[in-house]
Amino acid sequence: QVQLVESGGGLVQAGGSLRLSCVPSGTLFAINDMEWYRQAPGKQRELVASIGRGGITNYADSVKGRFTISGDNAKISVYLQMNSLRPEDTAIYYCNINGQPGPRDYWGQGTQVTVSI
Repeated sequence: QVQLVESGGGLVQAGGSLRLSCVPSGTLFAINDMEWYRQAPGKQRELVASIGRGGITNYADSVKGRFTISGDNAKISVYLQMNSLRPEDTAIYYCNINGQPGPRDYWGQGTQVTVSI
C-alpha cells in the first residue's frame, strides 16, 4: 500500500527556516490539490497551504509571505518551505494527497515542527 513519507521537521529558533518534504513510497497519481495541514496541541487540524496540478497555490492568512508550497507532478511529491518561523507555527505537520489508487486521501505520518523563542 502506498504511503506518504514526510521528513524535514525539527526544532528551530524563531526566525529560522525549515523545509518539509512529502514523498510517496510507491506509484501514486494525484487527482486534486496536494496539501499541507498542521495540528497544534489542543487545536483542530488546519489547512496551511495547497497546490493544484496547474501550480495554483493557496495559503492560510497566518503563513502568507513566509511559507511556500511546491510540488513535483512527475514524482507526486510536495514540499513546504517555511521561513521566518514563529513559536505559533509549532505543530505536527501533515501532507495530504487525494489520488489513485482509490480514489482516496493519502496522509503522511506527520512531522513535528517546534519553534522556540
